[in-house]
Amino acid sequence: MKARLITRFKDVTPEGGVIELVVWRVTEPISPSEHGFKYRAAYAIDGVRLVGFDNERSKGDHCHMRGSERRYTFVSVEQLIEDFIAAVDAERAKT
Repeated sequence: MKARLITRFKDVTPEGGVIELVVWRVTEPISPSEHGFKYRAAYAIDGVRLVGFDNERSKGDHCHMRGSERRYTFVSVEQLIEDFIAAVDAERAKT
């Protein structure tokens, strides 16, 4: 499967957290997702993922929030970025 990089972002926060987002356009959906994107987004501190969004094969679109996993409804790349940023902002506000 050939993939084309759409966007890649990585930043280190003042408190030492790592925020990273990568999105690829793929020629075939990553089953059971039905859209043409493969993505991963994570916010971690000291190697512990606090927020994550991805669509790995067999699991489909889902997100991770402090160790719990739940289904995520993918609408668009733009919405994914907004949802990820909002989740990271909410998590950072807790500390």
